[in-house]
Amino acid sequence: MSPVKESNGLENDTFAIHGHFCELENDGEGSDLSEEYDKNKLAYCVTDVPAWYLCIILGIQHLLTAFGGIIAIPLILSQGLCLQHDGLTQGHLISTIFFVSGMCTLLQVTFGIRLPIVQGGTFAFLAPSMAMLSMPEWTCPAWTQNASLVNTTSPEYIDVWQSRMRELQGSIMVGSLFQVLVGFSGLIGFFMRFIGPLTIAPTISLIGLSLYDSAGISAGNHWGISTMTTALIILFSQYLRHIPVPFPKYNKTKKLHTSRIYIFQLLPVLLGITLSWLICYIFTISNVLPSEPEQYGYLARTDLKGDVIGQAPWFRFPYPGQWGLPTVSLAGVVGILAGVLSSMIESVGDYHACARLSGAPPPPKHAINRGIGIEGIGCLLAGAWGTGNGTTSYSENVGALGITKVGSRMVIVTGGVLMIIMGLFCKIGAIFTTIPTPVIGGMFLVMFGVISAAGVSNLQYADMNSSRNVFIFGFSMFTGLVIPNWIFKNPDAIATGIRLDQLLQVLLTTSMFIGGFFGFFLDNTIPGTLRERGIIDWNKISLDDSSNTLESSEVYNLPFGISSCLSSFSWVRYVPFLPPNAPSSQDEAKVDSLATKQHTSNKPFQEF
Repeated sequence: MSPVKESNGLENDTFAIHGHFCELENDGEGSDLSEEYDKNKLAYCVTDVPAWYLCIILGIQHLLTAFGGIIAIPLILSQGLCLQHDGLTQGHLISTIFFVSGMCTLLQVTFGIRLPIVQGGTFAFLAPSMAMLSMPEWTCPAWTQNASLVNTTSPEYIDVWQSRMRELQGSIMVGSLFQVLVGFSGLIGFFMRFIGPLTIAPTISLIGLSLYDSAGISAGNHWGISTMTTALIILFSQYLRHIPVPFPKYNKTKKLHTSRIYIFQLLPVLLGITLSWLICYIFTISNVLPSEPEQYGYLARTDLKGDVIGQAPWFRFPYPGQWGLPTVSLAGVVGILAGVLSSMIESVGDYHACARLSGAPPPPKHAINRGIGIEGIGCLLAGAWGTGNGTTSYSENVGALGITKVGSRMVIVTGGVLMIIMGLFCKIGAIFTTIPTPVIGGMFLVMFGVISAAGVSNLQYADMNSSRNVFIFGFSMFTGLVIPNWIFKNPDAIATGIRLDQLLQVLLTTSMFIGGFFGFFLDNTIPGTLRERGIIDWNKISLDDSSNTLESSEVYNLPFGISSCLSSFSWVRYVPFLPPNAPSSQDEAKVDSLATKQHTSNKPFQEF
């Protein structure tokens, strides 16, 4: 994500930073000078430690960038968990997912891939979770759909939503063990040999497309408000992203002056939601929106959750098993496995993109294995804590590295600490539960559309002039939409008389599983060359194991001297998630350390 030159000669950087630059390895493609400049321009590399205040500023930015995805997941799950009218519990879920996301981020940056990459809730788990909760035995009782009949403190109501949450927890925890096994055993490399763009594209695209009903229901509560939210997000993210906003700044040298920040490019979703939320609040206190529950537009009011902010405690420490002892079902576990596979494959791509944008060498196999394994541990923690979801690497925050040109992992460590702090203060989570559902629906229209398009973008590696590839992608997408829709409309059609009913029900109503299965099966059975299938371009970076360099060890080796302690043991080379023995002294003389390319600078804004 390189800066875009504007007519006034200014660069499109959210924070235009003066500082030292880390030179990225030239891939040999193209020789355009401006392109080379963009590649080589980095303010802070992955191993750098910026000034403390810059770490806090950019850490907050990464936190805000992940906001949209993190708060959206509990709000979507609340429909399947029968929590639509329980704002206090929704706030607890939001606080819990922030807390766990912070923990998993610290684990990943410290012991995992060791790149500046944020961990947060994943939409890949939403489709199988909602499919499981839509089964007849988990359908919400009719009385939970009526706010006037819901007593959020009654044992009956608490058992309704907590039993569903415990089922989700158990399925996620067991499913995450598969990801731990695949990562730490090195099997991820084996799987990647058979998985290409024609498997990835329908799998990821159907994550977004399968949630169209949730987006439509939320937006349909007031199409005017949802349309306004969508329009604002599009305006900020597409039309105004290259326009800098001057902000006042003071220092001893220049006194009071202005600095430019590309605020619309940085926070388009948050700005769009906040502005629509504010307008709904104004419409509520001025009684523009109807006050009768039967009238259209009532759900756009901001006072529907009562005094949820006042009822929420200031401080609450989330803990494992806070909703009770998790339960496990085979159907739930198998459904979650589809999300686990999708999440793993997407994360491998995120690792390579993050390394390139942070000035690091391509991640070696041992780091990728460790990163996937740590993500599996993160999903295990998310299940144990009761978020109702797992964790994965956030592509949005990888993109933020390209905007800020700050690839320091210390910034992400700061962001992880801030997420943990946010998760401890429940009033922060309670505030977000007052966002009206039409505003959330407007955000969904943009977010799920982008997820669908991101899946399709993987087809750029395959030859889409090939009738073979067109058939595989089209058939996989169409069946991924048709079969779940038919099963939803005919829930009694699956009646084998044995315990496979639940398993088949979840799998056949999970769009991403259907599309991914057909894409994988057809792509690996219908004759086609590796180049035609896109496998060669897809794996070109992944198969590059140029890891035996001093720079790579500086980035990807384990912290606190662990790698040095282990390097004397010969068995380390056989452990797929541990770095190989350190380079010899002769190699060290030939390879420049990242530190030799770095100089110190503390100027976080370009001034004018």
